[in-house]
Amino acid sequence: MSPQALLVLALALAAPSLAQEGPVFHADVSQVHVDAEVVGPDGRILTGFSKSDFRVFDQGAEQAIVGFSAGEQPLDLILLFDISGSMQAVVDKVASAASQGLHELRPGDRVSVMVFNTRVRVVSGFTGDLDAVARTIQEDVLHLNFGGGTFIQKGVDEAALQFTHENRTERRRAVLIITDNNGMRTRREATVVRDYWEADALLSGLIVRNRAYQTVLDIQTAMSPETMWMHAGMKGIAEKTGGDSINSDDPGAGFQEMLHRIRSRYSLYYAMPPGKPGATRSVRVELTADARKRFPKARVRARHGYRVPAPASAAVE
Repeated sequence: MSPQALLVLALALAAPSLAQEGPVFHADVSQVHVDAEVVGPDGRILTGFSKSDFRVFDQGAEQAIVGFSAGEQPLDLILLFDISGSMQAVVDKVASAASQGLHELRPGDRVSVMVFNTRVRVVSGFTGDLDAVARTIQEDVLHLNFGGGTFIQKGVDEAALQFTHENRTERRRAVLIITDNNGMRTRREATVVRDYWEADALLSGLIVRNRAYQTVLDIQTAMSPETMWMHAGMKGIAEKTGGDSINSDDPGAGFQEMLHRIRSRYSLYYAMPPGKPGATRSVRVELTADARKRFPKARVRARHGYRVPAPASAAVE
């Protein structure tokens, strides 16, 4: 075969992957992965962006985006259920959310189910059997005795650490917590965020409104304002991981919306700059000037940093 024919053949074979602008994984090249979503001033998710619409900065220095994906990706998802006493009054809402929201899952997704109050436990490990996940939630989680305190920071941190036992794949990693977000301070927020950065996972939340409990909490705070520092939720952690949350009176629709948001993010990849293993580096993602002209009030949600991995774990499997 002539050199010209070989070149034509090579270009033909390469064309599909080039057109997809998909991420490329190399065992000998370390890449930083950043999931991002673009939201308008009203919080609505904006779509239709391409690789050329984004800029990524590492420690303030702009990086070349070497991989990009705009399609829906399969998930490695941890569903984290708050089973504390304050959730007892909204168990029916949680049941409704679970039964409706699971329809948003797709073949190829893997799901693990965890619960927490003052302690955290894994109800079921990662599985691609989505029918089994539905049975686990309906038969195991929703029939538990809801009670005890609400250690949200501990719960979301233990969920992030579960990913350290899993091989790295092309699946997007996320934790979706279902909670009323009324928790007690148990861990440093910075420590929990660091663990999410190290796990390459994002935290999102479905906040189920519990108006009766919130009224009691407001009265307690008014009577004793100095106790406010003891309360802690998940929103600050979620923001720094690139995730978000929804306050919903319709948890079923909210559950579906959160899963859709997690799945349909943009994935950006850039070559990891040299750095000391274990060091924390900052990340910032923004729209280009042209994209900002099209959407002048849009903003990007993405994680705020990452930890430099040890050489043996730097490659994506």
